[in-house]
Amino acid sequence: MAIMPEDAFGTLEQLLESENPSSSFDLLIGQFRAAKDYRSLFEARLMRKRLELGLPLFLTDDLSALSSEVRDAYSQAVTEAARDVGELFLSDGEIAQAWPYLRATGDSARVADAIEKVEAGDGVDRIIEIAFQEGVHPAKGLELIVAKYGICRAISAFEVSAVEKDRKKCIAVLARNLHSEVVERLGSAIEQEEGSRPVSTSIAELIGGRDWLFGEYSTYVDVSHLVSLLQHCPEVTDAGVLRMFHDLCEYGTQLSPQFRVQGQPPFEDVYIDFDHYAQALMGIDVESHLAHFRRKVAEADPEQTGSLPAQALVRLLARLARYEEALEVALAHFPHARSADLACPTATELCQLARRFDRLKQLARERGDWLSYTAASLEARMLRIASEG
Repeated sequence: MAIMPEDAFGTLEQLLESENPSSSFDLLIGQFRAAKDYRSLFEARLMRKRLELGLPLFLTDDLSALSSEVRDAYSQAVTEAARDVGELFLSDGEIAQAWPYLRATGDSARVADAIEKVEAGDGVDRIIEIAFQEGVHPAKGLELIVAKYGICRAISAFEVSAVEKDRKKCIAVLARNLHSEVVERLGSAIEQEEGSRPVSTSIAELIGGRDWLFGEYSTYVDVSHLVSLLQHCPEVTDAGVLRMFHDLCEYGTQLSPQFRVQGQPPFEDVYIDFDHYAQALMGIDVESHLAHFRRKVAEADPEQTGSLPAQALVRLLARLARYEEALEVALAHFPHARSADLACPTATELCQLARRFDRLKQLARERGDWLSYTAASLEARMLRIASEG
């Protein structure tokens, strides 16, 4: 709390005894602003508003007891004061101090903008909490975790947190940093063996013709974290990030058998199978990679794997905008499954994407879903009219 100069108290006493005692708060507000005591500034502004509205200066009663007009006026004053104080804290670089005020006003984007400029260092832990755990700027939060604690800690944090906001950006942060770490460590190993460090940042180029890099116990990053990251391959849409996933899979295939982790169907051979997925999404020899997953579906035992291989294929086909093919697979393996039970579009959703309203009518009728049946019938009718016109 700011310490008032002695002469200010005399002035304050005069204002308190004047015909306009509310001006005493103007004096206090000026003093608090000058001293950067923004918490006291916030409280002074609210007290001034309470005095103006005829409310007790030490307000303890429930606001619901006030008239709607008074309650709205006071609530607006709280919002304005909180926003101004939050901005004052931000202007001084005090993000953690600003956050409670700007969170209350719904101005989290302003805090995210400020966090974007933060560098890792002492006192960054609270910024990481706000950015990552509280979801203000998860991708930047992960970058700060990597910078201060390392990529393994960042991947672990991502895995245990149900990150939804900017999820793809978070995956990109992890992929970029893990890829960089592999490149850095491979480069160091090559420099030690050959006397000079390669300039390439491609893992495939670094390991090409250098089988000696991969002995029985040779690994350059924690395999469990590599595998954890690769599982997010189906979520990636950015071409550059997909290339990094492909590169990491190339690295994984060179590891000795003891580092070849068994994955979940249809990605049992993690490095091989996710590489097929990544390359298909990159548009590289798409048909051969699709054939790989079609074989997985054909050879799968539903008693053991359920519909997981079919779901992966449907998701991949949908990502490639091959909705008709995706629909045929879905109808064959999970025609009536609900969205909550799948990791891919449902048959109903695929009917809509493929504009196969005839199939949607059939599905809706089988389920007794008369609303969807009616909507599909009308959509089919409009398509027919449009084609005839």
